[in-house]
Order: sequence, then C-alpha cells, then structure tokens
Amino acid sequence: MDSIIETYAYARAGLIGNPSDGYYGKTISISVRNFRARVLCYPSANLEIKESAIDRPIWKSLDDLCDGVKLYGYYGGIRLIRAIIKRFADYCRENGIVLPKRNFTIEYESDIPARVGLAGSSAIITAVLRALMQFYRVEIPREIQPNIILAAERDELGIGAGLQDRVIQVYENMVYMDFDRELLESRGYGRYEPLDPALLPPLFIAYDTRLGEGSEVFHNNIRERFDRGDPDVVEAMKRFARFTDEARELLLAGKKDALGELLNKNFDLRASLYRLRQSDLDLVQRARDVGATSKFAGSGGAVIGTFKDEAMLERLRKTYAEIGAEVILPRIAPSE
Repeated sequence: MDSIIETYAYARAGLIGNPSDGYYGKTISISVRNFRARVLCYPSANLEIKESAIDRPIWKSLDDLCDGVKLYGYYGGIRLIRAIIKRFADYCRENGIVLPKRNFTIEYESDIPARVGLAGSSAIITAVLRALMQFYRVEIPREIQPNIILAAERDELGIGAGLQDRVIQVYENMVYMDFDRELLESRGYGRYEPLDPALLPPLFIAYDTRLGEGSEVFHNNIRERFDRGDPDVVEAMKRFARFTDEARELLLAGKKDALGELLNKNFDLRASLYRLRQSDLDLVQRARDVGATSKFAGSGGAVIGTFKDEAMLERLRKTYAEIGAEVILPRIAPSE
C-alpha cells in the first residue's frame, strides 16, 4: 500500500505593497510559520474529501452555529479542495499529462486564524496542490503553481484575489514580487525574487479574529474602480509598487530600520482609498501609539509592523490585550 502523503502550507503576511498585487503592482510578502494548513492524501476506492471541523453540519447550540458563521463564514474548506482538484486536472489535460486511474482521499486541517487576512484559504489549496502533485507524480513549474491556485479561487469560486498570497505560499520565506502587466500577459507569471529574511528588522503581527472579513468582500469595489481607470486608484497602485521597490533597496542596503516608515505610508495610502472600519483603524493605531509601525497584513483583522526593543514589544502586547487581540512574532524561515 502506498504511504500517506502529508503536505503543509503556511500563513502569510503582506509586508509591503499590498493590495497592488492584483493590479499589476509589486509586493514583498513573508511566510508566517506560526500557523499552517495540513493535508493528508492516500489511495482509496473512491475519491473522497473528508470534512474538517468547519465543514460539519452539526452544532452544539444556536449560539455555536452563529459563532461559527461569524468566525468562518458560510463556507468551509471542501469547496476550496474541490476547486483545486478540478484545476489540477484541467492543467494536466491542457498540458498532455495523462493521469493514472487512481482515486484518493483528502483530509485537511488548519490552525490559521480565519478571515483576518493571513491567507488561510489559499494555504489549504496550496497544501492540496502539493499533495496531488506527489500523489500523481506530476511536476508543475514553481512559477506556474500560484496561477493554478489563484484560478481555483478566482475563476472557480468567484473570490476576488491576486497572486501575492499564492506566490509566497509556494515559494515560502520572503519574496519580492513584480506583477508587471507585460510579463503577466506575455509569459503568464511575474518576477519572483526570494530575499533573505535575515535582512528584516524585528516584526510583530497582531490579529483579532472578531474583526475579519473575506477578501472577496474587501476587494470588489477597488477592482471596479481600477478597471474603469479611476485615476486615484490607478495612481495609488503605482505608489504601492514604488513603496515595494524602496523597501527592497533599503533591505538589500542593510537599512532595515527605515522599513517601518514605509509600512506606515503603505497603510495611510490604503486608508485614503478604502472605507475602513473603525475597529481595523484602531488595530493599526494601537501600534503607532506605542511607537511601533503598522499596516494591514492582508484585508483587515490583522496588522504587521516593526518594533524597536523588548520594552516596546511588551507595550504592544499590553495594548492589544486590552481589546482581546493576539500578538505573535512571525517565524519566517524553517527551523534549523
């Protein structure tokens, strides 16, 4: 009997440049190995996707159901897995790869905080794609894998998203990404440059699971404005890209202490475009009030920023504890 295949994909945080990844911009993102999606794949008589806790239609009470909807939304992970299985099969068919007649069972679990912009959905999809590649012994170029993952979410499920999350979850650690329109249209993928996480200053992430909302909700209005050529949105996406280039140059030059100012500018520009909830603004402001820097890690509900020393970190923990938010130090590279 074939052995059980076990794969992982990690949470991520957008360090700089987001949300321009869906608008031909540039970003730098990091892995957040504190949280992960885990997938098991093994041969079986029928093709089966087993329910995880968030998929089961049984609740302890009415309050339990309502709390689950607030935390996870109305959809679990099975729709994500079905979508990536279909897209994997489509890719193989389109590229003349004949898959053997083998069925499998997929099991999955995830401890990535839901709906706070840490890319929990795409982590599940990424881990499943890795499992399918191993199960069928199919090699897909690394630069192409994010496209397949994105297509599963955007084209199959109608979730508004960009390539950033999928690139960092495929490449891992820290990556500079250039989504130049000419590159995307000519070869189908951008320029992805791994960077050394050792270049970074001390980073924190604060998140509050009570604040999150799906990115399919968050991004829709900006997409419409961008597509119709709204000059404010188009110019903002170019500025996000410039922030990213400046951040890359600072890090490569060893000037990591200057990164925080760019993070603040990134968020301030975002706040000038979007109508943000006061609770999300408070999440950002609490860090700044103690002298740290901060911006959204994704689409709201979590922030990433820089801090100077242990005393400032303690002040961060204290201020976020006042509102029930968690503070972590992101683990970016694999443990040695």
